[in-house]
Amino acid sequence: MHVAEIWRYPVKSMAGESLREADVLSDGIAGDRGVIVVDGRDRLVTARTHPKLLGLRATIGADGEPWVDGRPWNHPDVERAVEAAAGRGSRLLRWDGPERFDVLPLLVATDGAIAAFGRDSRRLRPNLVIAGVEGLAERGWERAELQAGSVRIAVQDLRGRCVMTTYDPDTQAQDPSVLRDIARHFGGRLALNCAVLEPGTLRLGDPVEVNRAAR
Repeated sequence: MHVAEIWRYPVKSMAGESLREADVLSDGIAGDRGVIVVDGRDRLVTARTHPKLLGLRATIGADGEPWVDGRPWNHPDVERAVEAAAGRGSRLLRWDGPERFDVLPLLVATDGAIAAFGRDSRRLRPNLVIAGVEGLAERGWERAELQAGSVRIAVQDLRGRCVMTTYDPDTQAQDPSVLRDIARHFGGRLALNCAVLEPGTLRLGDPVEVNRAAR
């Protein structure tokens, strides 16, 4: 097994960026979800209720700061785009608290489960995709540890999926059957909630081992 994809989402609920390597810190991939969207009352806004946010793409620029569609995250054009996607008064806010993650700092998916899912893996919004996994083997990894290159990862449990999976990553068109199929075929849970036990640098192609007896 090996690391086949690495994803970072500099702004929560926006489209992310595919990486060849990443520094993995104790609170996840460096730069992941360091900016959130809030409404005029400073309440978190996500693509669950405002799927147009998925049409904005966030990256980390050469300056180390988040950029949105090729502009700094605090650029006036970005401010207007966020309001258009998330409603009047919405704005971007830098945030480093654990609340920026839905559950834990890493979401790990596997190629076998993605193949069984049968749809674009971006609907699952993983941080890591592990290749070389047979079928639904990930469903037996709860409470195990993963050694991915120099990074040691604790698997907590399978992720309960939400309405965000129903939105096309490119068009934001909704297909409610996606979530119904996840409920029917996967018990509503797909991919793995994970924490970082030992930080390090992760690269595409790094080998991955599963230790089911570790925890």
